Amino acid sequence: MSKALQLVAKTIASREMWKDILMIVAGCSIMSVAFVFFINPYNIVPGGVYGASIVLHNLIPSIKVGTFGYMFDVPLLIISFIALGNKLGGRTIFAALLTPALMNLLTVWAYPPEAVESLAPDQLLGGLLDLSDHLLVSVIIGAVLIGIGSGTIIRGKATSGGTDIVAMIMQKYLGIKFSNSILICDAVVVSSGLFVIGFGIGDTSDPARGILLSMYSIIAVYITSRVVAMVLNGRQQDKMIFVISERDINEMRDFILNDLDRTATCVKASGLYTKQEKEMFFLVVREKEANMVKHRIRDYDPRAFVIIMSAQATYGEGWRPLPVKGEVEPE
Repeated sequence: MSKALQLVAKTIASREMWKDILMIVAGCSIMSVAFVFFINPYNIVPGGVYGASIVLHNLIPSIKVGTFGYMFDVPLLIISFIALGNKLGGRTIFAALLTPALMNLLTVWAYPPEAVESLAPDQLLGGLLDLSDHLLVSVIIGAVLIGIGSGTIIRGKATSGGTDIVAMIMQKYLGIKFSNSILICDAVVVSSGLFVIGFGIGDTSDPARGILLSMYSIIAVYITSRVVAMVLNGRQQDKMIFVISERDINEMRDFILNDLDRTATCVKASGLYTKQEKEMFFLVVREKEANMVKHRIRDYDPRAFVIIMSAQATYGEGWRPLPVKGEVEPE
């Protein structure tokens, strides 16, 4: 019996591992598409290792953006092994090696040989995807895709390397939320790039355009951080409802247990001024259930005192499981 259980456990673990690997591959692919088609051609610096790589590519065009990514990632991967553990470090190595490789392959495929160094937008896919006159569209699409890709990699229990590693270390040791850590790291990179690009590196013909690109980069960093949080957390819209009433809580019992399929915590209370005994109960519901609860409370006791608050995250039976130690919790 024990051998059978061990076999089942190994099978489940194997499936989870392959699921994580598929998520990592998908995330790396999405990030690569974002950079090659929407970010790199326009010298936008969306923070992180690849943002710094874009700046360096403008200085040394013969070295591809993805190759610069390798140069940054190797020392950070060593730090990952030390600070985040072997298991996470191994997956991070896979993601960190895969992303630059995919970026280089896509670059060679998307541009003619003579445009691989310049990354001229009018040569991208034969000019079919030139968004030079629609930079904001390119920034938004690119940033959203980077956020989706990065978040998907994290869900696969890895990082894309680079500043993701720094952000995860900040979360683990400083208690800073992952998405906020990413925002801090990327803001440092963009601030450094702002000085360089603002003086025209990467677009020497028009320094004013360089400053504009730096502003677009800041927009990209913010959008990316929000999308990462959305991908990892989902749309956190749970509602906490506190109700204080003079009526018997049993009048709400069937509604909460049967209609909502939830439970609640009840507390005996008394008014500070009236000293009259009251019932106080607390429950958590989905956003779409909140209005139904409010209407039912009005029928139950029109004079009830009700507080409704947004829940940052909800854990426990019927909700999400509590996070494992060291697991990424962005929000």
